Amino acid sequence: MNHQDHVALLRPGIPGPGGVWADLGAGSGAFTIALADLVGPTATTYAVDRDRAALDRLRAGWRSLAAPPRLETVVADVARPLALPPVDGAVMANVLHFFRDHVAVLRRVHDILRPGAPLLLVEYNVDDGNVWVPHPLAYATFAREAATAGFVDITWLTTRPSRFLREIYSARALRVVTEGYRSDGDRMI
Repeated sequence: MNHQDHVALLRPGIPGPGGVWADLGAGSGAFTIALADLVGPTATTYAVDRDRAALDRLRAGWRSLAAPPRLETVVADVARPLALPPVDGAVMANVLHFFRDHVAVLRRVHDILRPGAPLLLVEYNVDDGNVWVPHPLAYATFAREAATAGFVDITWLTTRPSRFLREIYSARALRVVTEGYRSDGDRMI
C-alpha cells in the first residue's frame, strides 16, 4: 500500500478539516501523514505509540510536509488509559489486531472521543491470525465488538487489496452522544 491508499481508506470517515485527532498506534506515521492530508493545517494530531523510535521517525517525516497540522507525540500503550484531551476523532490503523481483548481496547478509545466523534479503523478483513497479525477482526467482528464497547452507527467505508491477507478495510464507529450533552469547545458542561 502507498500514501494514496492510506488517504483513500481514511477519506470517507473524515467529517471535514480541523479538529483534534489521535492516531492510536501511529508507528512511524503512514496513516498519521494521510490523516494530516485530510484534516489540514488547522488540526492538531496526537500520535500515540509505545515505540519512541517510531515516533521519532514520524516527527522527521512530519517536518517534510508542506503545511502540517500541529503534531504532539505521546509514548503510551493504547491498551492502557491514555492521558489525552477529548478528541474529535481517532484513527486505529493495523493496531487492534495486536490485542486479544478488542472490546477492552475499544472501550478505552471510546473514552477519549468527544460524544459523536468517529473512530476510524483500518484492519485486515479476516478473523484468522498468524504470527504477524495475531488477532485480526473482519468487519462483521469489528461491528459486533464496537457495539459492545458502546459505539453506534458502525459503518463499512471502503477496501484496498492487500498482498498480505487479501483485503484491508476501513470502517467508522461513532461514540454515542449522551443525552443533555453540551460542549464549550474544550470540555463537556
